[in-house]
Amino acid sequence: MTWSIPFSPRFAPIIAFISVFLSVFLFQLIDCWIIQVSQTDGGVSLTQEGHQEVAQVAQELQEYCTSEPVKSPLIYGEWDVVYCSRPTSPGGGYRSALGRLFFRTKEMIQAVEAPDTVRNKVSFSAFGFLEGEVSLKGKLKALDGEWIQVIFEPPELKVGALDFRYGGQSEVKLQITYVDEKIRLGKGSKGSLTKAHVSEVCSASTQRQKQEVELK
Repeated sequence: MTWSIPFSPRFAPIIAFISVFLSVFLFQLIDCWIIQVSQTDGGVSLTQEGHQEVAQVAQELQEYCTSEPVKSPLIYGEWDVVYCSRPTSPGGGYRSALGRLFFRTKEMIQAVEAPDTVRNKVSFSAFGFLEGEVSLKGKLKALDGEWIQVIFEPPELKVGALDFRYGGQSEVKLQITYVDEKIRLGKGSKGSLTKAHVSEVCSASTQRQKQEVELK
Protein backbone atom coordinates (compact mmCIF):
# COMPACT_ATOMS: atom_id res chain seq x y z
CA MET A 1 0.00 0.00 0.00
CA THR A 2 1.28 3.46 -0.89
CA TRP A 3 0.46 6.57 1.09
CA SER A 4 0.72 10.07 -0.29
CA ILE A 5 0.27 13.46 1.32
CA PRO A 6 -1.48 16.09 -0.81
CA PHE A 7 0.65 19.17 -1.47
CA SER A 8 -0.75 22.39 -0.07
CA PRO A 9 0.06 25.67 -1.86
CA ARG A 10 0.33 27.27 1.58
CA PHE A 11 3.66 25.54 2.11
CA ALA A 12 5.15 26.55 -1.25
CA PRO A 13 6.81 29.79 0.03
CA ILE A 14 8.29 27.93 3.02
CA ILE A 15 9.67 25.14 0.84
CA ALA A 16 11.11 27.68 -1.61
CA PHE A 17 12.76 29.62 1.23
CA ILE A 18 14.33 26.47 2.70
CA SER A 19 15.60 25.44 -0.74
CA VAL A 20 17.20 28.83 -1.37
CA PHE A 21 18.71 28.92 2.13
CA LEU A 22 20.30 25.48 1.72
CA SER A 23 21.65 26.40 -1.72
CA VAL A 24 23.24 29.61 -0.45
CA PHE A 25 24.69 27.79 2.57
CA LEU A 26 26.16 25.06 0.35
CA PHE A 27 27.69 27.52 -2.14
CA GLN A 28 29.27 29.57 0.65
CA LEU A 29 30.64 26.43 2.29
CA ILE A 30 32.20 25.33 -1.00
CA ASP A 31 33.68 28.76 -1.80
CA CYS A 32 35.24 29.14 1.65
CA TRP A 33 36.66 25.63 1.47
CA ILE A 34 38.16 26.20 -1.98
CA ILE A 35 39.92 29.30 -0.69
CA GLN A 36 41.15 27.42 2.37
CA VAL A 37 42.70 24.48 0.52
CA SER A 38 43.96 26.53 -2.44
CA GLN A 39 46.52 28.24 -0.22
CA THR A 40 48.16 25.05 1.09
CA ASP A 41 50.36 23.88 -1.83
CA GLY A 42 48.06 20.94 -2.41
CA GLY A 43 47.81 20.19 1.32
CA VAL A 44 51.56 20.29 2.06
CA SER A 45 51.43 23.28 4.42
CA LEU A 46 48.38 22.13 6.40
CA THR A 47 48.77 21.02 9.99
CA GLN A 48 47.18 17.80 11.22
CA GLU A 49 44.35 19.89 12.64
CA GLY A 50 43.93 21.59 9.28
CA HIS A 51 43.66 18.24 7.50
CA GLN A 52 41.01 17.18 10.01
CA GLU A 53 39.00 20.34 9.32
CA VAL A 54 39.19 19.73 5.58
CA ALA A 55 38.09 16.11 6.07
CA GLN A 56 35.15 17.25 8.18
CA VAL A 57 33.90 19.61 5.47
CA ALA A 58 34.38 16.87 2.86
CA GLN A 59 32.22 14.58 4.99
CA GLU A 60 29.52 17.25 5.22
CA LEU A 61 29.55 17.81 1.46
CA GLN A 62 29.16 14.08 0.87
CA GLU A 63 25.67 14.35 2.36
CA TYR A 64 24.70 16.63 -0.56
CA CYS A 65 26.19 14.47 -3.30
CA THR A 66 24.01 13.10 -6.08
CA SER A 67 23.18 9.41 -5.70
CA GLU A 68 25.30 8.22 -8.65
CA PRO A 69 28.04 10.82 -9.24
CA VAL A 70 29.98 8.62 -11.67
CA LYS A 71 27.10 8.92 -14.14
CA SER A 72 27.05 12.72 -13.89
CA PRO A 73 28.45 14.68 -16.88
CA LEU A 74 29.92 17.07 -14.30
CA ILE A 75 32.90 14.74 -13.76
CA TYR A 76 34.24 15.64 -17.21
CA GLY A 77 36.44 18.65 -17.93
CA GLU A 78 39.73 20.08 -16.71
CA TRP A 79 40.33 20.29 -12.97
CA ASP A 80 43.02 21.85 -10.80
CA VAL A 81 44.17 19.48 -8.05
CA VAL A 82 44.10 21.88 -5.10
CA TYR A 83 44.25 19.48 -2.17
CA CYS A 84 45.27 15.96 -1.28
CA SER A 85 45.33 14.48 2.22
CA ARG A 86 48.48 12.64 1.14
CA PRO A 87 50.33 15.48 -0.65
CA THR A 88 52.81 13.15 -2.38
CA SER A 89 50.03 11.25 -4.15
CA PRO A 90 49.76 13.58 -7.19
CA GLY A 91 53.27 13.71 -8.62
CA GLY A 92 54.83 10.93 -6.56
CA GLY A 93 58.46 11.54 -5.62
CA TYR A 94 58.41 15.00 -7.18
CA ARG A 95 56.04 16.07 -4.40
CA SER A 96 57.95 14.43 -1.55
CA ALA A 97 59.86 16.53 0.99
CA LEU A 98 63.12 15.85 -0.85
CA GLY A 99 61.58 16.29 -4.28
CA ARG A 100 60.19 19.71 -3.39
CA LEU A 101 63.72 20.93 -2.64
CA PHE A 102 64.60 20.55 -6.33
CA PHE A 103 61.23 20.65 -8.09
CA ARG A 104 58.91 23.59 -7.43
CA THR A 105 55.36 22.61 -8.38
CA LYS A 106 53.63 25.14 -10.64
CA GLU A 107 50.30 23.39 -11.26
CA MET A 108 48.60 20.03 -11.01
CA ILE A 109 45.89 19.38 -13.59
CA GLN A 110 43.55 16.47 -14.23
CA ALA A 111 41.51 16.31 -17.43
CA VAL A 112 38.67 13.80 -17.70
CA GLU A 113 37.55 13.36 -21.30
CA ALA A 114 34.46 11.49 -22.45
CA PRO A 115 34.00 8.65 -22.63
CA ASP A 116 36.88 7.12 -20.65
CA THR A 117 40.18 9.06 -20.84
CA VAL A 118 42.00 10.62 -17.87
CA ARG A 119 45.08 12.82 -18.23
CA ASN A 120 47.11 13.93 -15.20
CA LYS A 121 49.83 16.56 -15.46
CA VAL A 122 52.18 18.04 -12.86
CA SER A 123 54.17 21.05 -14.10
CA PHE A 124 57.29 22.10 -12.22
CA SER A 125 60.45 24.17 -12.28
CA ALA A 126 63.59 22.08 -11.72
CA PHE A 127 66.50 23.67 -9.86
CA GLY A 128 64.89 27.05 -10.39
CA PHE A 129 65.55 27.35 -14.13
CA LEU A 130 64.48 24.18 -16.00
CA GLU A 131 60.81 23.87 -16.93
CA GLY A 132 59.37 20.37 -16.85
CA GLU A 133 56.27 18.25 -16.45
CA VAL A 134 55.20 14.72 -15.61
CA SER A 135 52.09 13.43 -17.36
CA LEU A 136 49.98 10.30 -17.14
CA LYS A 137 47.31 9.01 -19.50
CA GLY A 138 44.80 6.51 -18.22
CA LYS A 139 41.63 4.63 -19.09
CA LEU A 140 38.64 5.12 -16.81
CA LYS A 141 36.23 2.34 -15.90
CA ALA A 142 33.09 2.81 -13.81
CA LEU A 143 32.82 0.12 -11.14
CA ASP A 144 29.42 1.29 -9.88
CA GLY A 145 27.57 4.57 -9.32
CA GLU A 146 30.27 5.96 -6.99
CA TRP A 147 33.52 4.09 -7.67
CA ILE A 148 35.86 4.34 -10.65
CA GLN A 149 39.05 2.55 -11.63
CA VAL A 150 41.79 4.17 -13.71
CA ILE A 151 44.66 2.21 -15.25
CA PHE A 152 47.50 4.56 -16.20
CA GLU A 153 50.17 4.06 -18.83
CA PRO A 154 53.83 4.55 -17.81
CA PRO A 155 54.46 8.21 -16.91
CA GLU A 156 56.06 10.61 -19.39
CA LEU A 157 58.70 13.05 -18.15
CA LYS A 158 59.67 16.23 -19.97
CA VAL A 159 62.54 18.38 -18.68
CA GLY A 160 64.01 20.95 -21.02
CA ALA A 161 64.75 19.15 -24.30
CA LEU A 162 64.45 15.69 -22.70
CA ASP A 163 61.28 13.66 -23.24
CA PHE A 164 61.01 10.02 -22.17
CA ARG A 165 58.85 7.42 -20.43
CA TYR A 166 59.81 5.41 -17.38
CA GLY A 167 58.37 2.88 -14.95
CA GLY A 168 55.31 0.74 -15.59
CA GLN A 169 51.55 0.88 -15.46
CA SER A 170 49.73 1.98 -12.33
CA GLU A 171 46.18 1.61 -11.10
CA VAL A 172 43.96 3.60 -8.75
CA LYS A 173 40.43 3.16 -7.45
CA LEU A 174 38.55 6.25 -6.37
CA GLN A 175 35.17 6.94 -4.82
CA ILE A 176 33.54 10.16 -6.03
CA THR A 177 32.08 11.61 -2.83
CA TYR A 178 30.89 14.97 -4.19
CA VAL A 179 30.71 16.74 -7.55
CA ASP A 180 29.17 19.95 -8.87
CA GLU A 181 30.11 22.67 -11.37
CA LYS A 182 32.92 23.89 -9.13
CA ILE A 183 34.53 21.01 -7.28
CA ARG A 184 34.96 17.26 -7.31
CA LEU A 185 35.95 15.30 -4.22
CA GLY A 186 37.29 11.77 -4.19
CA LYS A 187 38.42 9.18 -1.66
CA GLY A 188 40.85 6.33 -2.30
CA SER A 189 40.09 2.65 -1.77
CA LYS A 190 41.94 2.67 1.59
CA GLY A 191 39.61 5.39 2.84
CA SER A 192 42.36 7.80 3.90
CA LEU A 193 43.11 9.61 0.67
CA THR A 194 40.96 12.63 -0.11
CA LYS A 195 41.46 14.73 -3.23
CA ALA A 196 39.84 18.03 -4.09
CA HIS A 197 39.66 19.21 -7.68
CA VAL A 198 38.54 22.68 -8.72
CA SER A 199 37.19 23.21 -12.24
CA GLU A 200 39.30 25.36 -14.55
CA VAL A 201 36.25 27.56 -15.11
CA CYS A 202 36.26 28.85 -11.54
CA SER A 203 40.04 28.92 -11.01
CA ALA A 204 40.35 32.59 -11.99
CA SER A 205 37.47 33.46 -9.67
CA THR A 206 39.16 31.54 -6.87
CA GLN A 207 42.38 33.48 -7.39
CA ARG A 208 40.46 36.77 -7.09
CA GLN A 209 38.78 35.57 -3.90
CA LYS A 210 42.16 34.55 -2.45
CA GLN A 211 43.51 38.03 -3.13
CA GLU A 212 40.47 39.58 -1.45
CA VAL A 213 40.98 37.38 1.62
CA GLU A 214 44.67 38.28 1.82
CA LEU A 215 43.83 41.98 1.67
CA LYS A 216 41.40 41.82 4.59
